[in-house]
Amino acid sequence: MLRKYGSIVRKDLLIELRSKDTWVTMAAFTLMVVFLFAFAVDPYRVRVGPVFPGILWLSFLFAGMLAVGRGFEHEVQSDAMVGLVMAPGDRLAIFAAKLTTGFVFMVGMEAIMTPVFFALFNQPWPDDWPLLGLLLALGALGFVGVGTLFGAIAANTRAGNVLLPVLLVPFGVPVLILAVEATAAVLHAGPGNPWPWVHALMAYDLLFLGLPLILYEYVWEV
Repeated sequence: MLRKYGSIVRKDLLIELRSKDTWVTMAAFTLMVVFLFAFAVDPYRVRVGPVFPGILWLSFLFAGMLAVGRGFEHEVQSDAMVGLVMAPGDRLAIFAAKLTTGFVFMVGMEAIMTPVFFALFNQPWPDDWPLLGLLLALGALGFVGVGTLFGAIAANTRAGNVLLPVLLVPFGVPVLILAVEATAAVLHAGPGNPWPWVHALMAYDLLFLGLPLILYEYVWEV
C-alpha cells in the first residue's frame, strides 16, 4: 500500500510542478475574490472585522473546490482510472494519495494568501497565530477529505464535473460554518471560546477520514 501511495503522490506532485495548472487556477481565483471584496467593501471606511472570517473561508473553500475537482482529472482524461484501481496494492492508497496532494495544494495556497487577506483588509495579525494556523489546516483537511471522497465517486460517472459541486457544496457547508466561527473567536471578531468549534471541526475531519475506510471498495466497484 505504501509503495502505491508514494507513487501516486509523487506522480501528482511532479505533474503539478511541471504544469502548475492547479496552483495558478487556485491563486488566480483567490486573488480575484480578494480584490473583489476589497474594492466592494472599503476596509478604511467600513468595519470589516465581523465579516472578515466569512470572506476568508469562502474564498479558500471555493478555491479548494478547484483543487479537489482536478484530483482525478489526469486519470480520467488519459483513461487511466481502471489501471490505477487494478494496480497492485490496496485501493485505499488511491484515496490517501489524492487526499495528501489536495491537502498540500490547499494548505500551500492558504499559507500564501492569508497574509494578503490581512494586509488588503487592514486586519491586525492575531496574537494566537498558531491556533489560526491549526484552523487553516483543519479546515483544509475537512474540505479536501469530503472533496476527495466525492471526487472518486464523480470520476466514475459521465457527468462528474456537474455531479461533484452538487455533492460537495452541502457537505462543505459544515466545514465553512465551524471554521468561520472558530476563526471569528480567534480574531476577536465574535464572542466565545474558539475551542468548542475547533473540537467540532476535528470531529468532522475524523468522520470524513474514516468514512472512506468503509466505502472505498464500493466506490471503486461502481
